[in-house]
Amino acid sequence: MAGSERRKFGGVVRVDPVYTPAHPRGRGCAGAVTVEASRVARAAGATDVVLFTDPDNPTSNALYQRIGYVHVADFAGYKFSYSAPQAR
Repeated sequence: MAGSERRKFGGVVRVDPVYTPAHPRGRGCAGAVTVEASRVARAAGATDVVLFTDPDNPTSNALYQRIGYVHVADFAGYKFSYSAPQAR
């Protein structure tokens, strides 16, 4: 399965999520649905289609490059917790 956002932000649509159950892996399913989700996004007017991947998954990253995605940058996510001062 592969999905994409319906809304464009600055002309950009993100393809997400992409998932293939274990039994059909290696048969081209993920590539086919990712290509189609990307095509639909472009047909709907997206100027750019982005896909965030797990950098530690060489299989999916190789697939995305084979179907035309280009590595642009690495990102890191951080979560900060904030505790408001307690009233006295």
